[in-house]
Amino acid sequence: MKTPFHAGVAIAALIFATPALAQSVSPDQAELAALVRAQANEIAALRNRLDKIEGGAPTTAAHAPTAAPMRQVPVATRLQTANDDSAVESFAPQILPPGLADQTVDQARAAALNSAGVKTEWRGGLPIFRSADGTFLFKMRGRIINHANSTFGSRYDARNITTTGARALRIGIEGAVGPHFFYQFENDFADNLSDVGTMFVGWRDDIGKMSYDVRAGNMFNDRSFEGSGGSDAPPFLERNVVATAIIPQRGFYGMGIMPRLFWSTGHASVTVSGDSVDASQLVGDSRTVLARAHWNPIKTDRAILHLGLWGFDEKLAAGPGSLTRNTVIGGRFNGTLRVSSGTLVGGTGTTGYGAEVGGYVGPLWVMAEAGQRHARLNADRPDFVSKAWSLSTGFFLTGELPPYNPRLGTFAQPKVLRPVFNGGPGAIELTARYENIDYASLATGGKGWAATAGTNWYLDSVIRLQFNVIRWHTDNRAGAYIGNDSGETVTGGVGVTF
Repeated sequence: MKTPFHAGVAIAALIFATPALAQSVSPDQAELAALVRAQANEIAALRNRLDKIEGGAPTTAAHAPTAAPMRQVPVATRLQTANDDSAVESFAPQILPPGLADQTVDQARAAALNSAGVKTEWRGGLPIFRSADGTFLFKMRGRIINHANSTFGSRYDARNITTTGARALRIGIEGAVGPHFFYQFENDFADNLSDVGTMFVGWRDDIGKMSYDVRAGNMFNDRSFEGSGGSDAPPFLERNVVATAIIPQRGFYGMGIMPRLFWSTGHASVTVSGDSVDASQLVGDSRTVLARAHWNPIKTDRAILHLGLWGFDEKLAAGPGSLTRNTVIGGRFNGTLRVSSGTLVGGTGTTGYGAEVGGYVGPLWVMAEAGQRHARLNADRPDFVSKAWSLSTGFFLTGELPPYNPRLGTFAQPKVLRPVFNGGPGAIELTARYENIDYASLATGGKGWAATAGTNWYLDSVIRLQFNVIRWHTDNRAGAYIGNDSGETVTGGVGVTF
Protein backbone atom coordinates (compact mmCIF):
# COMPACT_ATOMS: atom_id res chain seq x y z
CA MET A 1 0.00 0.00 0.00
CA LYS A 2 1.42 3.37 -1.08
CA THR A 3 1.69 6.02 1.67
CA PRO A 4 1.63 9.78 1.23
CA PHE A 5 5.38 9.65 1.62
CA HIS A 6 5.77 7.38 -1.39
CA ALA A 7 3.48 9.58 -3.45
CA GLY A 8 5.55 12.55 -2.45
CA VAL A 9 8.75 10.91 -3.59
CA ALA A 10 7.20 10.09 -6.99
CA ILE A 11 5.88 13.59 -7.45
CA ALA A 12 9.21 15.04 -6.38
CA ALA A 13 10.97 12.96 -9.03
CA LEU A 14 8.61 14.37 -11.66
CA ILE A 15 9.19 17.88 -10.38
CA PHE A 16 12.93 17.48 -10.62
CA ALA A 17 12.73 16.16 -14.17
CA THR A 18 10.11 18.56 -15.50
CA PRO A 19 12.14 21.82 -15.45
CA ALA A 20 14.92 20.08 -17.33
CA LEU A 21 12.43 19.09 -20.00
CA ALA A 22 11.05 22.57 -20.19
CA GLN A 23 14.34 24.45 -20.50
CA SER A 24 15.80 22.16 -23.20
CA VAL A 25 12.96 22.70 -25.68
CA SER A 26 13.89 24.59 -28.81
CA PRO A 27 11.97 27.78 -29.80
CA ASP A 28 10.11 26.04 -32.59
CA GLN A 29 8.40 23.82 -30.03
CA ALA A 30 6.54 26.52 -28.11
CA GLU A 31 3.36 24.52 -27.84
CA LEU A 32 5.19 21.53 -26.40
CA ALA A 33 7.03 23.78 -23.93
CA ALA A 34 3.75 25.35 -22.81
CA LEU A 35 2.29 21.90 -22.27
CA VAL A 36 5.30 20.89 -20.15
CA ARG A 37 4.95 24.06 -18.02
CA ALA A 38 1.24 23.39 -17.54
CA GLN A 39 1.99 19.88 -16.38
CA ALA A 40 4.62 21.23 -13.99
CA ASN A 41 2.05 23.60 -12.47
CA GLU A 42 -0.40 20.75 -12.00
CA ILE A 43 2.28 18.68 -10.30
CA ALA A 44 3.14 21.64 -8.07
CA ALA A 45 -0.53 21.94 -7.11
CA LEU A 46 -0.57 18.27 -6.15
CA ARG A 47 2.60 18.82 -4.13
CA ASN A 48 0.92 21.68 -2.26
CA ARG A 49 -1.98 19.43 -1.34
CA LEU A 50 0.49 16.80 -0.14
CA ASP A 51 2.41 19.42 1.86
CA LYS A 52 -0.79 20.44 3.63
CA ILE A 53 -1.35 16.81 4.57
CA GLU A 54 2.23 16.40 5.82
CA GLY A 55 2.58 19.95 7.14
CA GLY A 56 5.22 21.09 4.66
CA ALA A 57 5.66 24.45 2.86
CA PRO A 58 3.75 25.07 -0.38
CA THR A 59 5.65 24.65 -3.67
CA THR A 60 5.19 26.31 -7.07
CA ALA A 61 6.48 25.25 -10.41
CA ALA A 62 8.67 28.31 -10.52
CA HIS A 63 10.35 27.40 -7.23
CA ALA A 64 10.49 23.66 -7.74
CA PRO A 65 13.96 22.16 -7.22
CA THR A 66 15.90 21.72 -10.43
CA ALA A 67 18.23 18.97 -11.48
CA ALA A 68 21.24 19.32 -13.74
CA PRO A 69 19.86 19.99 -17.24
CA MET A 70 19.96 17.06 -19.69
CA ARG A 71 20.37 17.86 -23.36
CA GLN A 72 17.36 16.63 -25.39
CA VAL A 73 16.32 16.82 -29.04
CA PRO A 74 13.10 15.80 -30.77
CA VAL A 75 13.62 12.43 -32.45
CA ALA A 76 11.11 10.99 -34.94
CA THR A 77 9.71 7.74 -33.63
CA ARG A 78 7.43 5.29 -35.41
CA LEU A 79 4.28 4.32 -33.56
CA GLN A 80 2.49 1.17 -34.70
CA THR A 81 -0.49 -0.72 -33.37
CA ALA A 82 -0.74 -4.46 -33.33
CA ASN A 83 -3.62 -4.38 -35.83
CA ASP A 84 -2.21 -1.79 -38.25
CA ASP A 85 0.91 -2.22 -40.36
CA SER A 86 0.99 1.44 -41.35
CA ALA A 87 3.45 3.63 -39.49
CA VAL A 88 2.72 7.13 -38.21
CA GLU A 89 5.53 9.61 -37.70
CA SER A 90 5.32 11.43 -34.35
CA PHE A 91 7.79 13.54 -32.42
CA ALA A 92 8.61 13.01 -28.76
CA PRO A 93 11.46 14.40 -26.65
CA GLN A 94 14.08 11.69 -26.23
CA ILE A 95 17.47 11.90 -24.60
CA LEU A 96 20.43 11.27 -26.92
CA PRO A 97 23.62 9.62 -25.74
CA PRO A 98 26.11 12.21 -24.38
CA GLY A 99 28.42 11.82 -27.38
CA LEU A 100 25.61 12.81 -29.74
CA ALA A 101 24.12 15.61 -27.65
CA ASP A 102 25.33 18.39 -29.95
CA GLN A 103 24.35 16.74 -33.23
CA THR A 104 21.15 17.15 -35.20
CA VAL A 105 18.73 14.25 -35.47
CA ASP A 106 19.83 13.42 -39.02
CA GLN A 107 23.46 13.49 -37.99
CA ALA A 108 22.72 11.23 -35.05
CA ARG A 109 20.95 8.74 -37.28
CA ALA A 110 23.73 8.85 -39.86
CA ALA A 111 26.33 8.29 -37.16
CA ALA A 112 24.41 5.27 -35.88
CA LEU A 113 23.94 3.82 -39.37
CA ASN A 114 27.58 4.41 -40.23
CA SER A 115 28.96 2.97 -37.02
CA ALA A 116 30.60 0.33 -39.22
CA GLY A 117 32.17 3.03 -41.40
CA VAL A 118 30.21 2.25 -44.57
CA LYS A 119 30.87 4.75 -47.36
CA THR A 120 28.16 5.42 -49.91
CA GLU A 121 28.35 7.16 -53.27
CA TRP A 122 25.59 7.66 -55.83
CA ARG A 123 26.61 6.79 -59.36
CA GLY A 124 24.85 5.44 -62.44
CA GLY A 125 21.39 5.66 -60.89
CA LEU A 126 22.09 3.56 -57.78
CA PRO A 127 24.17 3.80 -54.60
CA ILE A 128 27.51 2.01 -54.32
CA PHE A 129 28.45 0.79 -50.86
CA ARG A 130 32.06 0.50 -49.71
CA SER A 131 33.44 -0.60 -46.37
CA ALA A 132 35.54 1.92 -44.45
CA ASP A 133 38.77 0.10 -45.25
CA GLY A 134 37.80 -0.37 -48.91
CA THR A 135 37.80 -4.17 -48.66
CA PHE A 136 34.17 -4.71 -49.63
CA LEU A 137 32.16 -3.15 -52.48
CA PHE A 138 28.53 -3.85 -53.37
CA LYS A 139 25.95 -2.36 -55.74
CA MET A 140 22.71 -3.28 -57.44
CA ARG A 141 22.37 -3.16 -61.22
CA GLY A 142 19.42 -3.36 -63.55
CA ARG A 143 18.00 -2.68 -66.99
CA ILE A 144 14.51 -1.85 -68.27
CA ILE A 145 14.11 -1.57 -72.06
CA ASN A 146 10.64 -1.49 -73.63
CA HIS A 147 9.86 -1.36 -77.37
CA ALA A 148 6.87 -0.77 -79.63
CA ASN A 149 6.93 -1.19 -83.41
CA SER A 150 4.61 -1.10 -86.39
CA THR A 151 5.24 -2.69 -89.81
CA PHE A 152 3.54 -1.75 -93.06
CA GLY A 153 4.09 -2.09 -96.82
CA SER A 154 4.58 -5.86 -96.92
CA ARG A 155 2.71 -7.80 -99.60
CA TYR A 156 1.82 -10.27 -96.83
CA ASP A 157 -0.91 -8.84 -94.60
CA ALA A 158 0.21 -11.04 -91.70
CA ARG A 159 3.49 -9.10 -91.60
CA ASN A 160 1.79 -5.70 -91.34
CA ILE A 161 1.27 -5.77 -87.59
CA THR A 162 1.90 -3.58 -84.52
CA THR A 163 3.51 -5.19 -81.50
CA THR A 164 5.10 -4.30 -78.16
CA GLY A 165 7.62 -6.06 -75.99
CA ALA A 166 10.28 -5.83 -73.30
CA ARG A 167 13.77 -6.03 -74.75
CA ALA A 168 15.22 -6.45 -71.26
CA LEU A 169 13.88 -6.56 -67.69
CA ARG A 170 16.99 -7.23 -65.66
CA ILE A 171 17.96 -7.02 -62.03
CA GLY A 172 21.30 -8.01 -60.60
CA ILE A 173 24.15 -7.39 -58.21
CA GLU A 174 27.87 -6.94 -58.46
CA GLY A 175 30.59 -6.58 -55.89
CA ALA A 176 34.19 -7.11 -54.89
CA VAL A 177 36.22 -8.31 -51.93
CA GLY A 178 39.63 -6.73 -51.75
CA PRO A 179 41.48 -5.55 -54.85
CA HIS A 180 41.34 -8.90 -56.66
CA PHE A 181 38.12 -10.89 -56.14
CA PHE A 182 34.88 -9.76 -57.85
CA TYR A 183 31.51 -11.20 -58.83
CA GLN A 184 28.34 -10.39 -60.78
CA PHE A 185 24.87 -11.87 -61.19
CA GLU A 186 21.87 -10.83 -63.32
CA ASN A 187 18.49 -12.34 -64.03
CA ASP A 188 16.23 -11.34 -66.93
CA PHE A 189 12.41 -11.42 -66.75
CA ALA A 190 11.68 -10.38 -70.35
CA ASP A 191 8.89 -12.33 -72.08
CA ASN A 192 7.56 -13.20 -68.60
CA LEU A 193 10.32 -15.78 -68.19
CA SER A 194 13.02 -16.02 -65.56
CA ASP A 195 16.34 -16.44 -67.31
CA VAL A 196 19.80 -16.36 -65.72
CA GLY A 197 22.09 -14.06 -67.65
CA THR A 198 25.54 -12.98 -66.53
CA MET A 199 26.68 -15.01 -63.51
CA PHE A 200 30.36 -15.30 -62.62
CA VAL A 201 33.12 -14.91 -60.06
CA GLY A 202 36.50 -13.52 -61.03
CA TRP A 203 40.04 -12.58 -60.07
CA ARG A 204 41.99 -9.57 -61.37
CA ASP A 205 45.48 -8.16 -60.97
CA ASP A 206 48.19 -6.13 -62.70
CA ILE A 207 51.24 -7.31 -64.62
CA GLY A 208 53.54 -4.34 -64.98
CA LYS A 209 51.79 -1.89 -67.31
CA MET A 210 49.13 -4.44 -68.22
CA SER A 211 46.28 -5.98 -66.25
CA TYR A 212 44.27 -9.15 -66.49
CA ASP A 213 41.22 -10.85 -65.10
CA VAL A 214 39.91 -14.40 -65.14
CA ARG A 215 36.17 -15.02 -64.86
CA ALA A 216 34.31 -18.30 -64.40
CA GLY A 217 30.57 -18.82 -64.75
CA ASN A 218 27.81 -18.05 -67.24
CA MET A 219 29.29 -15.30 -69.38
CA PHE A 220 28.29 -13.11 -72.28
CA ASN A 221 30.22 -13.66 -75.52
CA ASP A 222 33.14 -11.41 -76.37
CA ARG A 223 32.43 -11.53 -80.12
CA SER A 224 32.07 -8.72 -82.68
CA PHE A 225 31.68 -5.03 -81.89
CA GLU A 226 27.92 -4.89 -81.27
CA GLY A 227 27.81 -8.53 -80.15
CA SER A 228 30.16 -7.82 -77.24
CA GLY A 229 28.00 -5.09 -75.72
CA GLY A 230 24.87 -5.54 -73.63
CA SER A 231 21.34 -4.99 -74.91
CA ASP A 232 21.56 -1.36 -73.76
CA ALA A 233 24.83 -0.64 -75.58
CA PRO A 234 24.03 -0.56 -79.34
CA PRO A 235 23.00 2.85 -80.73
CA PHE A 236 20.06 1.14 -82.48
CA LEU A 237 17.05 -0.68 -81.06
CA GLU A 238 18.48 -4.03 -82.20
CA ARG A 239 22.01 -5.31 -82.76
CA ASN A 240 23.19 -5.67 -86.36
CA VAL A 241 23.04 -8.95 -88.31
CA VAL A 242 26.73 -9.71 -87.71
CA ALA A 243 26.05 -9.88 -83.99
CA THR A 244 22.78 -11.82 -84.32
CA ALA A 245 23.68 -14.28 -87.13
CA ILE A 246 27.43 -15.02 -86.96
CA ILE A 247 27.20 -16.62 -83.55
CA PRO A 248 27.68 -20.02 -81.88
CA GLN A 249 24.61 -22.22 -81.95
CA ARG A 250 24.34 -22.02 -78.14
CA GLY A 251 23.70 -18.27 -78.37
CA PHE A 252 25.14 -15.29 -76.51
CA TYR A 253 25.95 -17.06 -73.22
CA GLY A 254 27.92 -20.11 -72.14
CA MET A 255 29.14 -21.67 -68.88
CA GLY A 256 32.91 -21.65 -68.85
CA ILE A 257 36.06 -19.69 -68.14
CA MET A 258 37.30 -16.46 -69.76
CA PRO A 259 40.75 -14.94 -69.17
CA ARG A 260 41.22 -11.39 -70.49
CA LEU A 261 44.36 -9.29 -70.92
CA PHE A 262 44.27 -5.46 -71.08
CA TRP A 263 46.85 -2.91 -72.15
CA SER A 264 46.66 0.81 -72.78
CA THR A 265 45.53 0.49 -76.40
CA GLY A 266 43.53 -2.74 -76.48
CA HIS A 267 42.54 -6.07 -75.05
CA ALA A 268 42.38 -9.79 -75.87
CA SER A 269 40.19 -12.55 -74.50
CA VAL A 270 39.79 -16.32 -74.82
CA THR A 271 36.69 -18.24 -73.75
CA VAL A 272 36.24 -21.96 -73.29
CA SER A 273 32.62 -22.84 -72.53
CA GLY A 274 29.86 -25.38 -72.68
CA ASP A 275 26.16 -24.62 -73.00
CA SER A 276 24.41 -21.77 -71.20
CA VAL A 277 23.43 -22.23 -67.56
CA ASP A 278 19.79 -22.85 -68.51
CA ALA A 279 20.51 -25.51 -71.14
CA SER A 280 19.32 -29.11 -70.94
CA GLN A 281 21.30 -31.42 -68.67
CA LEU A 282 19.97 -34.62 -70.29
CA VAL A 283 22.83 -34.71 -72.80
CA GLY A 284 26.45 -33.59 -72.75
CA ASP A 285 27.28 -29.94 -73.41
CA SER A 286 28.56 -28.59 -76.66
CA ARG A 287 32.09 -27.18 -76.54
CA THR A 288 32.95 -23.69 -77.76
CA VAL A 289 36.31 -21.93 -77.96
CA LEU A 290 36.05 -18.22 -78.73
CA ALA A 291 38.67 -15.44 -78.97
CA ARG A 292 38.58 -11.72 -79.66
CA ALA A 293 41.12 -8.89 -79.69
CA HIS A 294 40.89 -5.19 -80.41
CA TRP A 295 43.55 -2.52 -80.87
CA ASN A 296 43.43 1.29 -80.88
CA PRO A 297 46.46 2.40 -82.96
CA ILE A 298 45.18 5.97 -82.68
CA LYS A 299 43.91 7.04 -79.27
CA THR A 300 43.59 10.67 -78.23
CA ASP A 301 41.17 12.64 -76.07
CA ARG A 302 38.86 13.26 -79.05
CA ALA A 303 39.68 10.55 -81.58
CA ILE A 304 39.92 6.75 -81.69
CA LEU A 305 40.74 4.26 -84.42
CA HIS A 306 39.35 0.80 -83.67
CA LEU A 307 40.53 -2.47 -85.23
CA GLY A 308 39.23 -5.85 -84.13
CA LEU A 309 39.34 -9.55 -84.98
CA TRP A 310 37.41 -12.48 -83.52
CA GLY A 311 36.57 -16.11 -84.16
CA PHE A 312 35.05 -19.22 -82.60
CA ASP A 313 34.89 -22.96 -83.09
CA GLU A 314 32.04 -25.02 -81.71
CA LYS A 315 31.58 -28.77 -81.43
CA LEU A 316 27.90 -29.63 -81.05
CA ALA A 317 26.72 -32.23 -78.57
CA ALA A 318 25.38 -35.53 -79.86
CA GLY A 319 21.75 -35.25 -80.89
CA PRO A 320 19.62 -33.81 -83.68
CA GLY A 321 21.96 -30.80 -84.01
CA SER A 322 19.39 -28.30 -85.29
CA LEU A 323 20.98 -25.39 -87.15
CA THR A 324 17.79 -23.62 -88.24
CA ARG A 325 18.16 -19.83 -88.19
CA ASN A 326 15.55 -17.07 -88.27
CA THR A 327 17.34 -13.74 -88.04
CA VAL A 328 15.80 -10.37 -87.16
CA ILE A 329 15.92 -7.95 -90.08
CA GLY A 330 13.30 -5.23 -89.55
CA GLY A 331 12.33 -5.04 -85.90
CA ARG A 332 12.80 -7.45 -83.02
CA PHE A 333 9.16 -7.74 -81.99
CA ASN A 334 7.65 -8.66 -85.34
CA GLY A 335 8.08 -12.43 -85.31
CA THR A 336 7.00 -12.73 -88.95
CA LEU A 337 9.77 -10.46 -90.17
CA ARG A 338 12.82 -12.70 -90.37
CA VAL A 339 15.40 -14.01 -92.83
CA SER A 340 15.18 -17.79 -92.60
CA SER A 341 17.54 -20.64 -93.38
CA GLY A 342 14.72 -23.16 -93.60
CA THR A 343 14.62 -26.25 -91.40
CA LEU A 344 18.11 -27.66 -91.00
CA VAL A 345 19.21 -30.56 -88.76
CA GLY A 346 22.21 -32.85 -88.58
CA GLY A 347 24.79 -30.27 -87.52
CA THR A 348 28.06 -31.41 -85.98
CA GLY A 349 29.74 -28.07 -85.34
CA THR A 350 30.23 -24.46 -86.39
CA THR A 351 33.16 -22.15 -87.07
CA GLY A 352 32.80 -18.38 -87.33
CA TYR A 353 35.06 -15.36 -87.67
CA GLY A 354 34.85 -11.66 -88.33
CA ALA A 355 36.55 -8.27 -88.42
CA GLU A 356 35.78 -4.78 -87.12
CA VAL A 357 37.08 -1.39 -88.21
CA GLY A 358 35.90 2.05 -87.21
CA GLY A 359 36.34 4.83 -84.72
CA TYR A 360 35.36 8.42 -84.01
CA VAL A 361 36.53 11.99 -84.35
CA GLY A 362 34.78 14.36 -81.97
CA PRO A 363 31.01 13.66 -81.97
CA LEU A 364 31.09 11.67 -85.26
CA TRP A 365 31.57 7.89 -85.26
CA VAL A 366 31.67 5.18 -87.96
CA MET A 367 31.82 1.39 -87.54
CA ALA A 368 31.97 -1.45 -90.08
CA GLU A 369 31.69 -5.16 -89.30
CA ALA A 370 31.72 -8.32 -91.37
CA GLY A 371 31.57 -12.00 -90.48
CA GLN A 372 31.12 -15.49 -91.83
CA ARG A 373 29.94 -18.73 -90.23
CA HIS A 374 30.40 -22.30 -91.50
CA ALA A 375 28.04 -24.87 -90.02
CA ARG A 376 29.25 -28.41 -90.55
CA LEU A 377 26.61 -30.98 -91.51
CA ASN A 378 26.64 -34.77 -91.26
CA ALA A 379 26.09 -37.28 -94.11
CA ASP A 380 28.79 -35.64 -96.25
CA ARG A 381 26.65 -32.60 -96.99
CA PRO A 382 28.36 -29.27 -97.78
CA ASP A 383 28.67 -26.65 -95.06
CA PHE A 384 25.89 -24.19 -94.40
CA VAL A 385 27.62 -20.82 -94.88
CA SER A 386 26.21 -17.61 -93.39
CA LYS A 387 27.53 -14.21 -94.45
CA ALA A 388 26.73 -10.85 -92.85
CA TRP A 389 28.04 -7.32 -92.86
CA SER A 390 27.05 -3.93 -91.49
CA LEU A 391 28.05 -0.28 -91.84
CA SER A 392 26.78 2.24 -89.29
CA THR A 393 27.41 5.83 -88.25
CA GLY A 394 26.22 8.40 -85.75
CA PHE A 395 26.64 12.05 -84.80
CA PHE A 396 25.96 13.79 -81.47
CA LEU A 397 24.27 17.14 -82.17
CA THR A 398 24.87 18.24 -78.57
CA GLY A 399 28.64 17.72 -78.74
CA GLU A 400 29.11 14.55 -76.67
CA LEU A 401 31.83 12.10 -77.59
CA PRO A 402 30.60 8.68 -78.74
CA PRO A 403 30.30 6.27 -75.77
CA TYR A 404 33.23 4.12 -76.85
CA ASN A 405 34.85 1.95 -74.16
CA PRO A 406 38.57 1.66 -75.07
CA ARG A 407 39.13 -1.03 -72.46
CA LEU A 408 36.65 -3.50 -74.00
CA GLY A 409 36.44 -2.18 -77.56
CA THR A 410 32.68 -1.67 -77.66
CA PHE A 411 30.02 0.94 -76.95
CA ALA A 412 28.71 1.70 -73.44
CA GLN A 413 26.48 4.40 -71.93
CA PRO A 414 27.23 7.99 -73.03
CA LYS A 415 28.43 10.67 -70.67
CA VAL A 416 25.77 13.37 -71.08
CA LEU A 417 27.23 16.86 -70.80
CA ARG A 418 24.00 18.68 -69.85
CA PRO A 419 21.37 16.29 -68.48
CA VAL A 420 17.70 17.17 -68.80
CA PHE A 421 17.25 16.88 -65.04
CA ASN A 422 19.84 19.64 -64.55
CA GLY A 423 18.08 21.97 -66.99
CA GLY A 424 20.03 20.95 -70.10
CA PRO A 425 18.93 19.45 -73.42
CA GLY A 426 20.38 15.99 -72.74
CA ALA A 427 22.36 14.30 -75.51
CA ILE A 428 20.85 14.03 -78.99
CA GLU A 429 22.31 11.60 -81.51
CA LEU A 430 21.44 10.93 -85.16
CA THR A 431 22.23 7.43 -86.49
CA ALA A 432 22.14 5.47 -89.75
CA ARG A 433 22.93 1.86 -90.65
CA TYR A 434 22.90 -0.54 -93.58
CA GLU A 435 23.14 -4.30 -92.96
CA ASN A 436 23.03 -7.42 -95.12
CA ILE A 437 22.50 -11.12 -94.31
CA ASP A 438 22.90 -14.08 -96.71
CA TYR A 439 21.93 -17.71 -96.07
CA ALA A 440 21.79 -18.54 -99.79
CA SER A 441 24.42 -21.30 -99.65
CA LEU A 442 21.47 -23.55 -98.77
CA ALA A 443 18.73 -24.43 -101.23
CA THR A 444 16.23 -23.34 -98.56
CA GLY A 445 18.25 -20.36 -97.35
CA GLY A 446 17.07 -16.76 -97.68
CA LYS A 447 18.73 -13.38 -97.73
CA GLY A 448 17.83 -9.82 -96.86
CA TRP A 449 18.94 -6.32 -96.07
CA ALA A 450 17.80 -3.36 -93.98
CA ALA A 451 18.52 0.38 -93.99
CA THR A 452 17.86 2.20 -90.72
CA ALA A 453 17.70 5.89 -89.79
CA GLY A 454 17.35 6.73 -86.14
CA THR A 455 17.62 9.26 -83.36
CA ASN A 456 18.54 8.79 -79.73
CA TRP A 457 17.74 11.20 -76.92
CA TYR A 458 19.71 10.52 -73.75
CA LEU A 459 18.02 12.43 -70.93
CA ASP A 460 21.01 11.64 -68.74
CA SER A 461 23.47 8.77 -68.51
CA VAL A 462 20.73 6.44 -67.24
CA ILE A 463 17.56 7.14 -69.28
CA ARG A 464 17.23 7.25 -73.05
CA LEU A 465 14.53 7.39 -75.73
CA GLN A 466 15.14 5.86 -79.18
CA PHE A 467 13.32 5.97 -82.50
CA ASN A 468 14.20 4.00 -85.67
CA VAL A 469 12.71 3.93 -89.17
CA ILE A 470 13.69 0.78 -91.08
CA ARG A 471 13.38 0.02 -94.78
CA TRP A 472 13.75 -3.75 -95.14
CA HIS A 473 13.82 -6.40 -97.87
CA THR A 474 13.64 -10.21 -97.58
CA ASP A 475 13.91 -13.04 -100.10
CA ASN A 476 13.07 -16.29 -98.32
CA ARG A 477 13.01 -19.68 -100.02
CA ALA A 478 11.16 -21.52 -97.24
CA GLY A 479 8.49 -20.80 -94.68
CA ALA A 480 5.26 -18.82 -94.82
CA TYR A 481 6.68 -15.71 -96.55
CA ILE A 482 8.49 -16.94 -99.65
CA GLY A 483 9.92 -14.68 -102.34
CA ASN A 484 10.83 -11.03 -102.53
CA ASP A 485 9.08 -8.79 -100.01
CA SER A 486 9.74 -5.23 -98.86
CA GLY A 487 8.26 -2.82 -96.40
CA GLU A 488 8.88 -0.36 -93.58
CA THR A 489 8.95 -0.65 -89.81
CA VAL A 490 8.83 2.24 -87.36
CA THR A 491 9.95 1.37 -83.86
CA GLY A 492 10.56 3.24 -80.65
CA GLY A 493 11.82 2.39 -77.22
CA VAL A 494 12.64 3.71 -73.77
CA GLY A 495 15.54 2.36 -71.78
CA VAL A 496 16.72 2.73 -68.19
CA THR A 497 20.12 1.31 -67.22
CA PHE A 498 21.57 1.48 -63.74
